[in-house]
Amino acid sequence: MATDLVIEERPADDPELARLLAAAFEELVGRYGAEGRSQVKDGARYLVVLDDDTAVGCGAVQAFDADGEHAGDGELKRMYVVPAARGRGFARVLLTCLEHVAREAGHPALRLSTGELQPEAMALYESSGYQRTAPWGKYVDQPLTSCYAKSL
Repeated sequence: MATDLVIEERPADDPELARLLAAAFEELVGRYGAEGRSQVKDGARYLVVLDDDTAVGCGAVQAFDADGEHAGDGELKRMYVVPAARGRGFARVLLTCLEHVAREAGHPALRLSTGELQPEAMALYESSGYQRTAPWGKYVDQPLTSCYAKSL
């Protein structure tokens, strides 16, 4: 891993963040087809990974949309690392930082959804302590989606 790795919070309208989010969506469309994106809520906190001052990854934490037992949890959104920077540990460091953001926000757990056609993402989450859960919301009827959660 590079020694010049920096992870910083960015506003939702940051141009480098916008470039990363567009690339993430393009990759998802390539894997799954044009299925539309799930929304990131206003108030989500975005982190950007910089390697030698170049933005190479991003992710966000937002409040999880739920009543009952999962109310108060956080939701991980838009985890992405550009292909050229993969395999260098950036995603794992980013995930740890996003978990810290979720803890700071008072979320007792962090939830996420990812696709079955992203085995590398599933391996990262599972090796980081995330457990598969029942799908929620729009994911209930999406057989290629896996949902996970981790107590913080």
